[in-house]
Amino acid sequence: MTASEFTALLLLCTAASFSPGPNTTLSTALAANGGLKRALGFVLAVPVGWALLFSLCAAGVGALVLALPVLRLGITVVGVFYLLWLAYKLVGVTSPFSIASARLNVTFGQGVLLQFLNIKAWMLALTVVAGWLAGRTDQWQRFAVVLPVLLVFALASNLSYALMGSLLREWLAQGKRLRWFNRGMAAVLVLTAAWMATL
Repeated sequence: MTASEFTALLLLCTAASFSPGPNTTLSTALAANGGLKRALGFVLAVPVGWALLFSLCAAGVGALVLALPVLRLGITVVGVFYLLWLAYKLVGVTSPFSIASARLNVTFGQGVLLQFLNIKAWMLALTVVAGWLAGRTDQWQRFAVVLPVLLVFALASNLSYALMGSLLREWLAQGKRLRWFNRGMAAVLVLTAAWMATL
């Protein structure tokens, strides 16, 4: 892999990983409502799910998803409804120490699964496969370089957003700030779901 190809990969990873999306929104919201420790399961699940998804795309499964419109539609529909369900749960939390806050939980397994329900993640994985791996004689050597880079960015971005959420936790506990914060995070999830539905 040339230096220019690697630089382009780093730029793509930065833009894709640190821009708001379902993963970063949930990392922020989980940490703001339940603390950093409670968000870490989800933060760690994102790179694991992403690694599995990217590996499947590199092996050709991603092309199958594109080739079968019914499969792609199914992934999109389930992903949209899951994000809307998470947004609904988030709106109900009004205090970081309430019973509702304790119920706002995304397990490690759900975090891994969310990657497979995120059509944005599928498109990003297919973009990286097409741009950096497909048709190359050294495809699997490139895969061994690209995958760790993707994992570092997935972990770094979600951990950064979770840290921001946890640092805001005490400030959000005052008055109705958390309620409005959660409504804002829920709105981001709804907008993401709407965007996914139009792809």
